[in-house]
Amino acid sequence: MRGKRLRIEIDEESGFCFGVTTAIRKAEEELAKGKQLYCLGDIVHNGMECERLRTLGLVTINHEELGSLHKVKVLLRAHGEPPETYETATRNQIEIIDATCPVVLQLQKRIKKQFSENPDAQIVIFGKNGHAEVLGLVGQTAGQAIVVESLEDVKQLDFSRDIFLYSQTTKSLDEFHHIVKYIEEHIDEGCTFKRFDTICRQVANRMPNIAGFAARHDIILFVCGHKSSNGKVLFKECKNVNPKSYLIESSQEIDMSWFEDIQSVGICGATSTPKWLMEECRDAILTHFEG
Repeated sequence: MRGKRLRIEIDEESGFCFGVTTAIRKAEEELAKGKQLYCLGDIVHNGMECERLRTLGLVTINHEELGSLHKVKVLLRAHGEPPETYETATRNQIEIIDATCPVVLQLQKRIKKQFSENPDAQIVIFGKNGHAEVLGLVGQTAGQAIVVESLEDVKQLDFSRDIFLYSQTTKSLDEFHHIVKYIEEHIDEGCTFKRFDTICRQVANRMPNIAGFAARHDIILFVCGHKSSNGKVLFKECKNVNPKSYLIESSQEIDMSWFEDIQSVGICGATSTPKWLMEECRDAILTHFEG
């Protein structure tokens, strides 16, 4: 009803991580020059932010379209790219604006070095098949790395061969530890198993924070693009702590009936969620209830 007073808090720790912030800043700087700029894939897994940048002139392309471009500027987003992308750019005289996250870039180098030193070992990446970051990581091994999404996938590994385990930077730390434990229990004697915790702490550290935030409020609105891998992990944590947690992509998806008999609302999001979008959701609720 009109006149209802709600306490609404936006989580200060939510919003773009360092890698995404840098990529968007680089895009905005180039677009401000008034020249054509392409981005290989969605710059961030958030449809609303992608649309905002599109209105500024950013053109999103796929890998097939990249192959047909010549002598243009292309931004590589924070997720990183396999070596083939750089080869295409060189061949087509494309100027690359590389916004690969430093954490991802370092991980790519580690995996490439591991593969060159141990080409017969199983290089295993805990991550989402087809995810942009994972494709870039697998590319460092000439496509030989094995991607595992769950414990069921891990069971299919060859435990009579050496295993070197890495992780997509935005995966769950708890799930990674479960996988490590399973491999340790099943690896054959005499085989080498080394695991490398490559999960970004900017992401991992948000887990305990967001759990505490979700517990403080009657209801949680988790604002996130449907493609966000990191968002799925964080929302699951919210839902575990507070069953009245709702995943929305924009203020248009808010159901005002959710706030009946509610006094406090928490608004949070993924590392790909812009602050302005969370503020827009807050303002929509305030406008509805307070006029």
